[in-house]
Amino acid sequence: MTTLEEIQLTISSELADLNHCISGALKSDNALMQTIIDGYLKSHGKQIRPIMVILTAKLFGTVTPEVISAAAAVEMLHNASLIHDDVIDETKLRRGRPTINSIWDNHIAVLIGDFFVSNSLSQAILTGDIRIVKSVANLGTLLSVGEMDQIYNARQHQLNEEAYFHIINHKTASLFVACVEMGGYAANAPEKAIAHMRKYAELLGLCFQIKDDIFDYYADTRIGKPTGNDLREGKVTLPLLYALSRTELPDHDDMTALVATEELSTEQIDTLIEFAKRNGGIDYAYSTMASLSAKAMDALKDLAAEYDVDPQAYRALTDIMSFIITRNK
Repeated sequence: MTTLEEIQLTISSELADLNHCISGALKSDNALMQTIIDGYLKSHGKQIRPIMVILTAKLFGTVTPEVISAAAAVEMLHNASLIHDDVIDETKLRRGRPTINSIWDNHIAVLIGDFFVSNSLSQAILTGDIRIVKSVANLGTLLSVGEMDQIYNARQHQLNEEAYFHIINHKTASLFVACVEMGGYAANAPEKAIAHMRKYAELLGLCFQIKDDIFDYYADTRIGKPTGNDLREGKVTLPLLYALSRTELPDHDDMTALVATEELSTEQIDTLIEFAKRNGGIDYAYSTMASLSAKAMDALKDLAAEYDVDPQAYRALTDIMSFIITRNK
């Protein structure tokens, strides 16, 4: 199986341009702000989202400076959302490194996040394509609404798959859809071709979030992350939703009542996690990803059947889906 690192190597020069663009865009005359940003940028993360922008553009044409600006825009907006999320969730570590809010304070972290947002929009404007600017603006709206939907559902104890998929479509899949839209626009791809890519990206984004949710059912010893963080925040994800949907289980009513508890203890969280595992929740999540992945591959195949696409970029996009499902972090 192709690894993410191997995919990154195929576009190494483009990623170098991306990171140069981001660091240049985030230059500040304020010494404190620059110190914080320089420290933050030392860890690039996977950069899957800008990779999606670049590969989509490469699929239909060449990677121009406008493509790099579009990729930088989406990566900076994504990082802004992470910085703000760390403040909201009082997160101390991300990617194994201390978060900005844990090193400095929430006030500074929010300002840094805002700085990323502003520069994201500036990079979108540099593309000279109002469609890309609109994609970035719409994305900011969807991410905010998705977070509010999640808070509302947690407080109202909305325990159904429809509500779950609505949230992860807004919170996660929308970001991947924006990536392929922006890459397609920057490469002047036909609208029908971009529509195929939107479908692929939406399904990939759903798989990405489901896999992230599965991680919460297992302790991450590399960064000391405990299980059940989602449940601590009132978020009920797909594995537990499936187990709770099995009304024939003898402990169904007890578990349904337990998950509605306002503040779950560590012991109660462990009980719910084991209930989900024991009753097929993890297997169901994996089977759901397999089904979504197959549909995503169909969307790519339909695209390749109608348009002349770059074979290396096409292969990389199929490999990314495989990586999303099999990754271990």
